[in-house]
Amino acid sequence: MCAATLDGRVRSQAHRGRRRDSRCRGPPRLRRPLGGHPVKATAIAHPNIALIKYWGKRDLERILPHNGSLSMTLSGLSATTTVEFSERDDDAAQIDGRRLDGAELGRITRVLDLVRARAGLKLKARVVSKTDFPKAAGLASSAAGGAAVAAAAAWAAGLELEPKDLSILARYGSGSACRSVEGGFCEWLKGEAADGSDSYAVQIANEEYWPELRMVVVICADEVKEISSRDAMQRSVETSPYYQAWVKCATENLESARKALLDKNLAELGAISESNAWRMHASAMAANPPIIFARSITFAVIEAVAALRAGGVPAYFTLDAGPNPVVLCQASGAPRVEMRLSSLPGVQRVVVASPGDGVKKLDRHLF
Repeated sequence: MCAATLDGRVRSQAHRGRRRDSRCRGPPRLRRPLGGHPVKATAIAHPNIALIKYWGKRDLERILPHNGSLSMTLSGLSATTTVEFSERDDDAAQIDGRRLDGAELGRITRVLDLVRARAGLKLKARVVSKTDFPKAAGLASSAAGGAAVAAAAAWAAGLELEPKDLSILARYGSGSACRSVEGGFCEWLKGEAADGSDSYAVQIANEEYWPELRMVVVICADEVKEISSRDAMQRSVETSPYYQAWVKCATENLESARKALLDKNLAELGAISESNAWRMHASAMAANPPIIFARSITFAVIEAVAALRAGGVPAYFTLDAGPNPVVLCQASGAPRVEMRLSSLPGVQRVVVASPGDGVKKLDRHLF
C-alpha cells in the first residue's frame, strides 16, 4: 500500500533514512465523468532550492539527470496555476499576464498531453499561472510553476495520482519541478531505467523535521537570464572538460549531504552545499563558450556570508543557475543575515524562508 496519496495536498511524515514505498493502489481513478464540459482546478506550489545541484541530463526527452539531487522546498514564495479543460481549439497558457508560445508553451503542452492520455481526455486546456518572485533568474521559478501545472492539470482531469506519479509528471515539464511536489526536504533519484520510471523525487523529511532551518533568498537581479538553465546544462554536458568530474563529485556530495540533513548538522550540510555550488558553476564556466551566471553583487553577497560566519553566525551560501544567492542558516541567525545582506548596494530584496509544504489544491481559481 502507498504511504501517502495526493488529494489536494501531499500528506507525508518525516522519517530518517527510510524511503517511501511508492507502489500505487492500482490505476488512477476519475473522480467524475468529464464529457465535453469545462473542468477546472487550481494548485499552489513552492520553489525548491537545491543543496546538491541537478546539472545536466542523460536523456533530454524524458528529462533524466546524470546525478541525484537534494533540495529544500521554500515557504513564502509560490506559483499558483489554474487549468481548465474545455471545448477549445488549442492549448493556451500565460504566466503573470504574458502569453506563452514556442518552447515555453511546448513544455506545458507536453504535460497536458500526458494527463490527457492517462485520463482518456480529448479537451484542450487554458492554463493561467501567477508567481510572486522573479522568473528565469535562478530562483527555481520553473520548479514551482511546473509542479503547480502538473497538479492542477491532473486534478482538473479528475486524476488521483500518487506522489511518485505526480513527481514524474512534473519532471516532464521541468526537471526540478519533481522536487516541489512534496514539502520539506526531497531527493530526486537519478534512476537507471531508460524509460525514467525510477527517476522521481522522494521526501527525505517533511517541513516540520527541521523547523529552525532557514534559507535567506537574496534577489540581486530579476531580469531573465541570457541563457536558459536547459541550454546551459546541455552546453556544459557537451563541452565542459570538468563535467564528468562534476557528476562524480555531486554523487559523493549527495550521500554526505543526506546524512548531514538527517543529523541536522548545519555546519556539515552548509559546507557541502557551498562546495557543490562552486563545482557546478566551475563546470559551467569551463564550457565553450563559458557560462557565467554570477555578477559582482553575487560575489559581494558570498563574501558577506563568509564574514558573517567568521563573526560567529553559522551561514552558508548556495547558488543555482542565476545571480541570486541563497543563504542557509538557523532561525536565530536569520535576522543578522537578513540585515547584513539587505544593506549591500545592489541587493533588491531579501526573503527569509522556512521549510515549506508540498503542492496543494486551492478553491479559488485565477479565472
